Amino acid sequence: MIEDMKTRFTLYGFGFALGLVLVFFFLGGKNASCNWMPNDRMLNIISQKKINFSDEVKETLVSSSVDSVDVMQILINGEIDFSKSIVKNEPCRSYWIEGKAAQKELVITVELCDSLALVKTLKRISNN
Repeated sequence: MIEDMKTRFTLYGFGFALGLVLVFFFLGGKNASCNWMPNDRMLNIISQKKINFSDEVKETLVSSSVDSVDVMQILINGEIDFSKSIVKNEPCRSYWIEGKAAQKELVITVELCDSLALVKTLKRISNN
């Protein structure tokens, strides 16, 4: 009985190790990721598009202490508020994204189209 269990665990361990090697071999060189949550999935889709800034956002970036790097950080790590987003718009959906970058709390709205993501508005949330 003990010899039988030892054989089973050995075969299981060998199969598990072989499976790990195959997974790393096939997925190792690829930029594979698992974005299961809606927030992560949408931020990933937005980051894959060409990102442009509206004239209003460009003016805000010039006149304030907010940088385009801060905006890009929000686009990667922000939180989408789906209740304030317009996701059923055609052809472009609009997403309300909040986040913190370099000790600044920001809210941006992004219009997501087929091949382009346009940052339409940028607001700094005041800390009262």
